[in-house]
Amino acid sequence: MAVPANRARGAILREVLESLVIALALAVIIRVFVFEPFYIPSGSMEPTLLTGDRIIVSKLSHRIGTPGRGDIIVFKYPRDPDRVFVKRVIGLPGETVALRESKLYINGRHIPEPYLPEGLRFPDFGPVRVPAGHLFMLGDNRNSSDDSRVWGFLDERLIIGKAVAIYWPPHRIRVIRHG
Repeated sequence: MAVPANRARGAILREVLESLVIALALAVIIRVFVFEPFYIPSGSMEPTLLTGDRIIVSKLSHRIGTPGRGDIIVFKYPRDPDRVFVKRVIGLPGETVALRESKLYINGRHIPEPYLPEGLRFPDFGPVRVPAGHLFMLGDNRNSSDDSRVWGFLDERLIIGKAVAIYWPPHRIRVIRHG
């Protein structure tokens, strides 16, 4: 027995609508809980991230594990949670951080930073001890970065996620290397 044309069109339309609703629901779930795109508005993370880069941030990474030194994370700015910042994790809870002669020292030990531009010079800072539940954050472009030297320690509850890839512009597409 043949199915009337109206009934066949209705079944196809219902199937298409169901597929669209499922796709939309999955997109919302992924964006809210798994990955989110962000735009880099300033040069504070140069040369790692450039002004105008668009990055993908994993929102699961900090829920599964704690941030590590060298990770590039996106977080709510401590002085204005409506703003979003991206910086590199430098000091972990309980560590003492100091910058001397343009070199990083953690607990008195020099820590190489191969991601910084060669020859970069920046002012001395610290020593400061990172409190529990907080991180010490710095931009890679130390002379043009509003970071923990200015606003203090980052409360880990303000973390949105870990930067995992640059997806725009096309010639810069890559996985983001962490320290």
